[in-house]
Amino acid sequence: MAETCHGVTPKKTNRVSADILLVGQPNVGKSVLFSRMTGIRTIASNYPGTTVGYTTGRMRFANDIYDVVDAPGTYSLEPLDDAARVAVNLIDDAVRIINVVDATHLERHLTLTLELLAQGKPMVIALNMSDEARHKGIEIDVAKLAQRLGVPVIPTVARTGEGVRRLILATLALDIDKQKVPGIGYEKKGGRSVTGHPHILHHPEANHKGHKHIPEQTVWRRVGKVVNEVQTLHNHHHTFGQWLEDASVHPVWGGLVAMLVLAVSFILIRMIGEFLIGGGIGIVGNPWVELPFGTEKLFDVAWKPVMMKLSGLLGEGSFLHNLFIGQLIGGQIDFMQSFGILTSGLFIPLGAVLPYIVSFYFVLGLLEDTGYLPRLAVFLDNVMHRLGLHGYAIIPTLLGLGCNVPGVMATRILETKRQRFITATLISIAVPCAALQAMIIGLVGDRGLWPVALIYGILFVVWIGIGLILRFTSKGFRPELLIEIPPYRAPSWRALGSKLWMRVTGFLKEALPVVLGAVVVVNLLYQFNVFTYIARATAPVMSFLWGLPKEAIVPLLVGILRKDVAIGMFAPLNLTIKQLVIGSVVLSMFFPCIATLVILFRELGWKDGLKSIGIMLAAVIVVGAAINLLWP
Repeated sequence: MAETCHGVTPKKTNRVSADILLVGQPNVGKSVLFSRMTGIRTIASNYPGTTVGYTTGRMRFANDIYDVVDAPGTYSLEPLDDAARVAVNLIDDAVRIINVVDATHLERHLTLTLELLAQGKPMVIALNMSDEARHKGIEIDVAKLAQRLGVPVIPTVARTGEGVRRLILATLALDIDKQKVPGIGYEKKGGRSVTGHPHILHHPEANHKGHKHIPEQTVWRRVGKVVNEVQTLHNHHHTFGQWLEDASVHPVWGGLVAMLVLAVSFILIRMIGEFLIGGGIGIVGNPWVELPFGTEKLFDVAWKPVMMKLSGLLGEGSFLHNLFIGQLIGGQIDFMQSFGILTSGLFIPLGAVLPYIVSFYFVLGLLEDTGYLPRLAVFLDNVMHRLGLHGYAIIPTLLGLGCNVPGVMATRILETKRQRFITATLISIAVPCAALQAMIIGLVGDRGLWPVALIYGILFVVWIGIGLILRFTSKGFRPELLIEIPPYRAPSWRALGSKLWMRVTGFLKEALPVVLGAVVVVNLLYQFNVFTYIARATAPVMSFLWGLPKEAIVPLLVGILRKDVAIGMFAPLNLTIKQLVIGSVVLSMFFPCIATLVILFRELGWKDGLKSIGIMLAAVIVVGAAINLLWP
């Protein structure tokens, strides 16, 4: 039958060839390791002529695709049962072998290892469950074990992904052109060797003819000698760091740790961002302390007087004034609303977005350098896979909660074009930035906490729903999460500062020119009344589908320029709670702010950017109408 893994269909054949074959005894975590390497889309089949199952999959690594096969668990290669026979047959066609060994029971598993070494195939040993071995006080000298066995040995924890990337690199580095071939004639069946591989003779009464046997006592003596040389037992008690490492990826405690870390991270990001913008120290509402500091004060003191003099020279209402200065609000320049090239065009990226870029990348660097971020990615990997992504997609999503611009830019860390498209689309549609969240909490929160909770709940459902749809409709490869999990450590402030500087300057070089260009285009569209015609054309749809007054189109269009300013424009419309919830959700999902829109097209390209906008328009129409119709 044709078997499909990750969208690739292998040839119809009874021969099962593997670039990488996983072999090991039962219950060593072999299947978990296989899933780590190949992802969740795999094919389970019975070997031809038997009822013994094996699993095939495809692994993409460094832009190459490899066939990976998970052999049935077997204690020995002695052909006494179908599992051993199938394992032997799979070894025949394997290019490389990964022998998965339980580090907590090294002596028991090395007998199969010695049998595999006798086959002459390029091989790596995955010393799995290394974390459990450490916790039990079992210390294994990995370098000496590799020296004694003559093959690479890589400690792994398949459950969390620790060491898996190193294992793959070591496996692919094997010299497949220098294979030893056991010098013995084998019995043949259908042109395939079925029983001839060297193996330990556990049962002499079986009388295997024509086989090369390895004396059992010789094997056990060698195993005992190796184990005595490489393994040391200690009395061991968990340190706090080890307890925290375990809790971070635990199915239950991991969730509590994740919520705590994310909550603290978000609070820290908001406090730093708001301090850099306005000099206030606080989380929500009025700041607890205000200092004469921030980009707002810098622009007001150093730049506003210059722009006011230029405004007088250009003359309010002239074309050049509207282009460079924008509209005067109460006779003064408002850097958030004037929307001139030299006013809002500079303030939005430098005064409003840049502080959150700095705060987010600072906190992100802390999470990276302390070692928690890889654990968060592993913990959320299964959830993100349901959306066609892997755990690292949580990083751009978290960035988007502060500012969508760095969130979309951070999709570069994802491996495939498909993942970048899905993540960027979800961020631009269903991940509200911190400025928008602050206005939602401030405006809608006056009506009670439940409307605010409802808005967040709807956006979360939208995030999940669109993600599921895109998972099944977007074409492309779905890679598995392969990352190294470092131990927890104190961050290096020098390295953190260097990384922060590199990321911030990268944002300024890439984002500032395109944002300024976008401001020019939108400014010209406003001057030629294009948005006025759009407002008139969409007013019937607004009232019929969403139940909003026609005046609400103005905040939605302003939201293209600045979301938090737009939602504040709902205040004088005297909306009901229902209308306020619909308006907030629609505004959150409607066109992202101009800075995000430009970066979205820059990162995805015009074709995928237009697809993303099309999905956004369809989603906002459907969701807004659904809330209007289903509201009790």
